[in-house]
Amino acid sequence: MKALVALILLVQLPIHKAVPAAPPAPLGCDDPESVAAAEAAVNYINGHSHHGYKFALNRIEDIRVVPQGPNNDIIFLELDLLETKCPILSPTPLANCTVRSFAEHAVEGDCDVKLQKVDGTLSVLASKCHSHADSSEDILKVCPDCPLLASLNNTEVLGLVSAALNDYNSKTTDSYLRLLEIGRAKIQYHPAHAVVAEFAVGATNCSAEEAKANAGACQLLPEDQSNFGFCTAVMVKRPSQDLQVDCQLYGHQVPAPYIPLPCQDTSAGLVPSAVGFTNHNLGLSHNNPAASESSSSEILRAMLSAKSVTKRAAAEAAQHDKVPRPVGFVPLPPPCPGKIRHFDI
Repeated sequence: MKALVALILLVQLPIHKAVPAAPPAPLGCDDPESVAAAEAAVNYINGHSHHGYKFALNRIEDIRVVPQGPNNDIIFLELDLLETKCPILSPTPLANCTVRSFAEHAVEGDCDVKLQKVDGTLSVLASKCHSHADSSEDILKVCPDCPLLASLNNTEVLGLVSAALNDYNSKTTDSYLRLLEIGRAKIQYHPAHAVVAEFAVGATNCSAEEAKANAGACQLLPEDQSNFGFCTAVMVKRPSQDLQVDCQLYGHQVPAPYIPLPCQDTSAGLVPSAVGFTNHNLGLSHNNPAASESSSSEILRAMLSAKSVTKRAAAEAAQHDKVPRPVGFVPLPPPCPGKIRHFDI
């Protein structure tokens, strides 16, 4: 009898099935892990860019994490960057670089980056970037009198750079400087006619005095003695003629920055890398040699796939939001895109 009662009680006991663990919540664009990955990506991008200026993080647009195994993740990032005032050759840390204001005709960078995180250590596998200046219409709406970016091969700009270098070299007793590239330029017509240019320079193996005899024979210093710098020049043409030049040399840097173009002489009329452009396109497509399986095309495919998943999730969330919520319910903010750190273009 006791055995029968025990059997009946056993049959009546509820059966608890094992509940599978819920998948981890998607990583938000402003989560500390996302920000750390974005900072690593920006440092990599600036470290592999050889033109123009350093870029700073403005917003994390999207993030996708693909687990590869225990403590091993592949991370795909979509980033919005903004141009700073620090030339790419400058040794100034990015944290100390000022982002150009909207009124200065800001330049935005769009980047897709693939990283790997193993045991907490981040490494960039590949990146693909391009940049563009804000539209002239947007600038003039906010600041009707602000000068806009001029083409880097504009004849007035080239004339200013040539005059500025000649002026500086005629007054210095140090190394003769040669032009590496023009970074930015603006032309103002009212109330005064003025031209402004920023350009990178390199010290040569000649002194300024020696260069007077044959400047064409002066060559950039070898890597173990390299000395790069940056100049800003302003020429007022009306109502009176005035030229101001300020150059800063950075001193030898180790490792020396990579200069992909030979120095250009403005007397030739054009800077080949700048024909038709108002700013240096970030234009970076780089694969880490240590990650042979990675490619920029793979980044784009993965990011497009991530975007389609994000769109589906957003549509499902919108449908889900039509369901009545309890009083006092506060919905969580969307995980992406993240906050804007500076301003939107």
